Order: sequence, then C-alpha cells, then structure tokens
Amino acid sequence: MTLSMQEMSDRFELQDLIVGYCYAVDNRDWDALDEFFTQDALIDYSEMVGVRGGLTEIKQFLVEGLSPILAYQHAVSTTKYAIDGDTAQTKTVCYNPMTVSQGQSSDTLVFGLWYIHDFIRAEQGWKISRLYEQKCYRINVPDWLAEQLPS
Repeated sequence: MTLSMQEMSDRFELQDLIVGYCYAVDNRDWDALDEFFTQDALIDYSEMVGVRGGLTEIKQFLVEGLSPILAYQHAVSTTKYAIDGDTAQTKTVCYNPMTVSQGQSSDTLVFGLWYIHDFIRAEQGWKISRLYEQKCYRINVPDWLAEQLPS
C-alpha cells in the first residue's frame, strides 16, 4: 500500500494526539488535555472505570480518581487507522501498569485495553472528538479497587 504525503502526515498527526494524550495523563497535566480534544468531545471510560462525560467532567474525575495511584504509564502500540477526508478513527493497543496504594501497602496492577478514537480535522489541525476505552483485561487488581470498577 502506497500512502500519499497527506496520508502520512495525517497518520503522524493522529499518532501525536494519541501519544500527547497519554503523556498529559501520565504527567497529571490535566490542562494539557485541552489541546488534544474538541470542546464538545465525549470521553468514555465506562468499560474500564465506569465514567463517561465531557472534557471538563473527565478532567475532574482524573484529578480525583487517580489520586490513590502512585505511578502509572501508558504504553501504546499497533494503531489501526481509518481516515476519510476530514474525519478519522483509530484503534490502538494500550498497556497500562499502575502502582496503587491503600494505607501502608501498595500493589502493581495492569490494565490492557484498546483506545478507540474519533477525530475531526479542525482549522488548527486534527482534534479528538471521541475517546472510548474498550476493556481487554485486568491483572492483579486489589480487592479494595476491584469493588469500585465495573465487572
């Protein structure tokens, strides 16, 4: 398959948005999320953690919901692209280890998921209009946290 310069550029721009989102979350830089999403974006974490909403609601959830997590890292790979003019969709593997703490003890757990992103090409470039986290697996989730997550 031969890609045009525009198709290659689009793929790089979309990948930069996915990676930028991951780094913003990993660095707890919630305001940086504004540069990656449209103002009316829908962010759907319902399969993984039971939350869905707009950017403002999700930023507040991240501040509160990630507070018991000492460290986490999003590793993304194998992105599949579907670009159609000024809209696009991607499906990306995400491997997300986290160290959580409740009191004196800590545990490291792993979430495996797919990020499904919808994008639109805006005047200032591509933006994420929808993010959906599709559950694949959870490993070593402590009981106190598993009780708070959707099954």
